[in-house]
Amino acid sequence: MKYDTIIFDLDGTLLNTLEDLMDSLNYALTCHGYERRTLEEVRAFVGNGVKKLVERALPLHSTEEDIEQCLASFTEHYSKNMQNKTRPYNGIMELLLDLNRYNYKIAIVSNKYDSAVKKLSMEYFGDFIDVAIGESKSVKPKPAPDSVFAAIKELGSELNKTIFVGDSDTDVQTAKNAGITCVGVTWGFRTRELLRKEGADYLIDTPKELLTLI
Repeated sequence: MKYDTIIFDLDGTLLNTLEDLMDSLNYALTCHGYERRTLEEVRAFVGNGVKKLVERALPLHSTEEDIEQCLASFTEHYSKNMQNKTRPYNGIMELLLDLNRYNYKIAIVSNKYDSAVKKLSMEYFGDFIDVAIGESKSVKPKPAPDSVFAAIKELGSELNKTIFVGDSDTDVQTAKNAGITCVGVTWGFRTRELLRKEGADYLIDTPKELLTLI
């Protein structure tokens, strides 16, 4: 078996979190007197952590204080509302069941803040996911490979037996920076064309295609 370890991105790959992210972002923007954002705008803003999401949603030349104030409102709201509309994509639970049946080691690596990643992983996937790592002060966010290396170490796995699965240009860059194979998923927040342009090694249209691939 070529691969025995699968590392997944979370948002846009395992879970469709976009509407809850939009609702919390718009709550924060409204609280501070800013214009609300559409779902498609939020889709374009996500992928590099919640601070970058807030920063992109604010007007150009917003101060660091503006960003931090809005971020605090977003984080408080999202912590209580992150499961209102969020759901696993079709076929994800079946995929994870099969991967567990075949004894694959599985991790989540996300740029969402760490406590939210761990909470969502446990609530939706339970024992299917062995390790869940989010953004924190101790690990650099993607596309830095640090979180991938941390997950591999925690899983007791090896780099050359690991494959990375994600939906964004950030995920492709992360896999390349880690020196591992990247599978781009086309059901997430970015387009097939972008994933191909960024150099994903493989593209899949449904979760079950991953089993065939590996």
